[in-house]
Amino acid sequence: MEEIDRYINKIIKGDCIENLKKIPDESIDLIFADPPYFMQTEGELLRTDCTKFQGVEDEWDKFENYKQYDEFCTQWIKECKRVMKKNASIWVIGSFQNIYRLGYIMQNMGFWILNDIIWAKNNPIPNFSGTRFQNAHETMIWCTKNSRAKYTFNYKTMKYLNNNKQERSIWNIALCTGSERLKGKDGKKIHSTQKPEKLLYNIIVSSSKPGDIVLDPFFGTGTTGAIAKMTGRNYIGLEREEEYINAAQERINKIEVIHDDVTDLNLEVKPPKVPMNKLIEFNYLKPGQEIYNKSRQKIGIIESNGYINDGEDTLSIHKMSAKYLGLTNNNGWDYFWVESNNRFIELDALRYEFQNNENIL
Repeated sequence: MEEIDRYINKIIKGDCIENLKKIPDESIDLIFADPPYFMQTEGELLRTDCTKFQGVEDEWDKFENYKQYDEFCTQWIKECKRVMKKNASIWVIGSFQNIYRLGYIMQNMGFWILNDIIWAKNNPIPNFSGTRFQNAHETMIWCTKNSRAKYTFNYKTMKYLNNNKQERSIWNIALCTGSERLKGKDGKKIHSTQKPEKLLYNIIVSSSKPGDIVLDPFFGTGTTGAIAKMTGRNYIGLEREEEYINAAQERINKIEVIHDDVTDLNLEVKPPKVPMNKLIEFNYLKPGQEIYNKSRQKIGIIESNGYINDGEDTLSIHKMSAKYLGLTNNNGWDYFWVESNNRFIELDALRYEFQNNENIL
């Protein structure tokens, strides 16, 4: 991997396709691609007070026709697939103008779609003319190179970030505004489509590991690089516009790495294999001890063999929790709670205390 080292944590200036060709085969862990949308904006966009709205009028978003746009996308997507490791994944973002074309190209190229994620904007731009619905979302396609890839998905981390509920495919995130929006000396935004940091945080934390290499072939003002650095990942940015590169580099230089349970993926550590009877053997639990759900509703008592007796049945913690939830099966470790050393503690936490106690191990 020495050849890839020369590009790590750098912004490479120039055409994205030509620079993608410089990246070695199967060297990238994660890609986020925010390509031109080919917005085809016609005429001036005016607010209700008749002032001009600065939309996407940049030269990099202009193509002669769909044929030229499709050829461009086919080339960069092909190169992205080449540089992806066999278990890497790629996120591609777009709007109604282009996302269906991108998905068509990617499926024809053999990519396997894992999800389409909706970025629902909390503060969308109005439809000033009142002739259409307000466009309040963008779509991201999350893919692997093929259906056999053993991709990274940090399920427990994302569940934790979603108040301990399974994360859904709709993300409510505001547009990039305020101090986060990079502006030039004239007070105008530097990049017309700068993505919010929260969006990239979710992407990078959910589908990469510390130390991974995250490639962004349309780097812009460097949101991908900033979040990659902050979360302990590496980045490679491809960008042709000097103004964007300078703004991105200045931004990234100010970023400090954050180490916490989320960025370091401590929540993804598999729970220790400690049976109930082992906790009883070492006096973490006692036969006859009362056991509860998290609402402090008493469920039953603990038997000497580690099963739970609720006065009607004697079942394993998994079967007993499933009974009270009306399910066939359930993980009892994160359902049951006990009183232990003047604490009301989740049963699962006792397993970790057992594992971390050097006197026992």
